[in-house]
Amino acid sequence: ARLYDAAHARARQLQRGLLPRELPDLPAVVTAARYMPAGREMEVGGDWYDVIALSASRVALVIGDVMGHGVSEAATMGRLRTAVRTLADLELPPDELLTHLNDLVSEMGENFFATCLYMVYDPTDRSCVFSLAGHPPPAIALPGGTVLFPVTEPDPPLGAAAPPFTQVRMRLPEHSVVVLYTDGLVESADQDIEVGMERLAGALTRSLGRHRRRLWQAADEAGTGRRGGCPQEVCDDIADAVMGEEADRADDAALLVACTHVLPPGDVVRWRLPEDAVAAGLARRYAREQLTAWGLEPLVMTTELLVSELVGNVVRHAKGPIHLRLLRSNVLTCEVSDGSLTTPRIRRTGHLDEGGRGLQLVAALSHRWGTRFTASGKSIWVEQTLPGS
Repeated sequence: ARLYDAAHARARQLQRGLLPRELPDLPAVVTAARYMPAGREMEVGGDWYDVIALSASRVALVIGDVMGHGVSEAATMGRLRTAVRTLADLELPPDELLTHLNDLVSEMGENFFATCLYMVYDPTDRSCVFSLAGHPPPAIALPGGTVLFPVTEPDPPLGAAAPPFTQVRMRLPEHSVVVLYTDGLVESADQDIEVGMERLAGALTRSLGRHRRRLWQAADEAGTGRRGGCPQEVCDDIADAVMGEEADRADDAALLVACTHVLPPGDVVRWRLPEDAVAAGLARRYAREQLTAWGLEPLVMTTELLVSELVGNVVRHAKGPIHLRLLRSNVLTCEVSDGSLTTPRIRRTGHLDEGGRGLQLVAALSHRWGTRFTASGKSIWVEQTLPGS
């Protein structure tokens, strides 16, 4: 009995260690999640979920399922979750990220398969883009009460897919509720997946009828540290309604619920800069005036240095058009965009080198920084923590 208890405790500790201990508090979404182990002795499986903060207040919502059940599948799940977070830091679009993840799963052997849904939501323009690899489609509840399943035929699972993956783009109204789930929630030996998805849509509609106002309030307060428990109540309502009181489920299940929020128009400003040496001076002036209007005077000097360095590098080493964008959310984000595809990198400089220290200065003055490729070129972004945060 002691040996069984020890093995049981180790399995549960492994599962808790591989899943997120807590979800981040982000301005783009308010989230809640629930993991439901299969009714077996080890209570460990290959389902996982994640919420990843990206640049410019964007957020990645991820859910996946390693086919099979047990400690080996849980270990594979941990490897894939780590790989997804690493690839997300490279700011890859969903279809490219799943392509790299498919290569990783294929290298594990012929008997390894996994499903995954990777979604990126941008609160500045309400855009949502996602790709599916053998995974059930997300359920999206619009503010009016309609529940959509935007994809009917996902691409094959990881390990069996032949990229490229399909990429779905849509715009979500503010306060839309996105539900990501694994097949263990909606499919079983006694229930077809279509029936389970209908039950999921009905449970989501009923739960939002009870909690919609509180959920919207929680989304509006996202990123302020005042998030309430309403999203978790919606998550629990869905799980209880769809899965019931089954004590001996054949498959584990994961559920992730996210309510979207849109950044106010006054918190996002953008300027077009000329492609000559005066651009750096204009960028400093625009940043100084905007931060003063936002009441962020303590960040003026640092921000002027950052935007001057970034714009100066574009004028010297890249090509236009040049744009400067400032975003105020839980952090202050400064973005400088241009039409070049070259990636700036920090390099080691010698004592006699007259250049090459600009990005070292950017890294030292900012909370974090990085590069993101866009449809027209690239964007270099830096983040600073707000005063008092």
